Amino acid sequence: MNELIPVDSVTEFHRINGIPLPDHPLISVVDYAKVYKTEGVFHFLQGYYSIALKKDVVGKYRYGQQSYDFDEGLMTFFAPQQVLHVQYTKDDVQRSPSGYILLIHPDFLWNTGLAEKIKHYDFFGYEVNEALFLSEKEERIILEIFRQIQQEYTGNMDDFSKNIIISQIELLLNYSERFYKRQFLTRDQSNHEIVSRFEKVLDRYFNSDALLDKGLPTVQYLSDQLHISSDYLSSTLRHATGQNARQHIHNKIIDRAKEKLSNTTLSVSEVAYALGFEHSQSFSKLFKQKTNQTPLEFRKRFYRN
Repeated sequence: MNELIPVDSVTEFHRINGIPLPDHPLISVVDYAKVYKTEGVFHFLQGYYSIALKKDVVGKYRYGQQSYDFDEGLMTFFAPQQVLHVQYTKDDVQRSPSGYILLIHPDFLWNTGLAEKIKHYDFFGYEVNEALFLSEKEERIILEIFRQIQQEYTGNMDDFSKNIIISQIELLLNYSERFYKRQFLTRDQSNHEIVSRFEKVLDRYFNSDALLDKGLPTVQYLSDQLHISSDYLSSTLRHATGQNARQHIHNKIIDRAKEKLSNTTLSVSEVAYALGFEHSQSFSKLFKQKTNQTPLEFRKRFYRN
């Protein structure tokens, strides 16, 4: 099956998977073992947030350009309007995975502080193979939060229920962020490899004709070259160096600009053009922001010294 299957609501997810209708139309904790599986390839466009803790997951999952076979407990995060590709083989259908999926429709977050805040958690933009691996202790914490959320919406909802659930969701996200930080710290070697490869790709771009042909490199371009998501790249760089991908690009621009301003007689406009800027004003603004000097002030101070 190659067509895109829209799954707009929590209720629709239940219906497609043959699960009884949810107790609440906008939020649900689903037993992953009950998710329907049949042989084939499927492409789902979901209209809700999904946060899953899965173990012994069957099938091959692909999000973006990456695919991954799951064989141990981990967490994945998907935001509305993302496409999830799932492939089940005949053997996959016979296996029994375990775990839970929390489904949250954006309308449930309406008129709460989390409605905007949830968009700023980077891991909702990570690729599938950048999932969060949990220790047994961490897994127990996440499962307990899932249980608390389910208990609250399946009980007699009152004036406090939504705020309590929102607090639990935020707690879940904050724990996830903490556990991701632990994962970054325990993967120092692979993180440093990503940083090294990133610097090489960036240097190669600045040393080629790409600046003149394509303009300044984007974070998306660089992450594509490294075969990781742009959000994961920025998170890795931030954990390893204290700066995200865009800041690294800006640093490279300023370093190259200083070289040209101090070692050539190119005008500021010519330097800006050589560095991939369409407008010299944008270059001057960035240079001033990063150095507290205009390009001409830097050049004059350099020659004065």
